[in-house]
Amino acid sequence: MRPADLAREHGLSTQAVRNYEADGFLPPADRTPSGYRIYTGTHAAALRAYLALIRAYGHPTAGRVMLAVHEDNLDDALLVIDRGHRQLLRDRETLESVRRAVGDLTGEPAPDPGTRTIGELAHRLRVTPATLRNWEEAGILTPERDAATGYRVYRAEDVRDAELAHLLRRGGYLLEHITTVVAQIRTAGGTEELSRALADWQARITARGVAMLDAAARLSDYLSLRRRT
Repeated sequence: MRPADLAREHGLSTQAVRNYEADGFLPPADRTPSGYRIYTGTHAAALRAYLALIRAYGHPTAGRVMLAVHEDNLDDALLVIDRGHRQLLRDRETLESVRRAVGDLTGEPAPDPGTRTIGELAHRLRVTPATLRNWEEAGILTPERDAATGYRVYRAEDVRDAELAHLLRRGGYLLEHITTVVAQIRTAGGTEELSRALADWQARITARGVAMLDAAARLSDYLSLRRRT
């Protein structure tokens, strides 16, 4: 197979296929005596797996998986995939938490199971403390301050708002929009826009889950071919 044969299936340029090989996302191709690349069905399967992984997890994660596979570090590749599934589960749980909050908008404070520092909350979300401070400046988070130390104190409601903000940021929402959505969580009225946002995110999560299934199948096909060659 020529680079054009692989590229045509996916509407790519032949240069893109060459670049994927150069970056290690496809296995090295043999060459003809005149220097032209020769691709096989194994390369075609690798390209299908890589592109499916991009749809499911994004470019950086897809690249890490393929590099690990080609370095014969299958456990490392699977660990990266496991983390993606864990994040998807976290997103589903966050959506459910927000839906419960919407259903319980009574103005009464939520039960407080404990407090978190800015460092603890940043670690939970895998963001930097600077990100949380930016969200606070935008009005998304409203942590209290410890009377003795002046440090920020994040309670159950703050954690919920931060989880929602993190979810929406990954979906490309601007901070201004997230501020509006989070404000609607804190009040008993005006939840129509929030409901639309949550329905949109449910659809995105479902699509991502289906994409992960497809990526798993494509990667499994490729691994089977590698074992036979």
